[in-house]
Amino acid sequence: MDREEMEKARIAGPVHGIGLDNEDGHVRITTMENFRLLGGSEETHGRMQEGAIRVNEKLRSQDRRVTDLTVRQFVDLAGEVGMLPERPKPDSGSDD
Repeated sequence: MDREEMEKARIAGPVHGIGLDNEDGHVRITTMENFRLLGGSEETHGRMQEGAIRVNEKLRSQDRRVTDLTVRQFVDLAGEVGMLPERPKPDSGSDD
């Protein structure tokens, strides 16, 4: 998805987070406003929950829901609250 598409495309519904590193057999499912989280180790699932809570707090303070955001706005917000390993850098116009 290029920059222009990310600035136009909107989030359609709850964001789904899926953790794939579960080796202990526990089934972890969290549903909350704007998010559905599934799987992962205890640590991974906890990190997903913390990130979702921070995004929800930001959205609540702005009286918004995730469906009010474009994909670019969501990625920027996810970077701002630490959900991404590194905050995304502004697109320089290339598709790399």
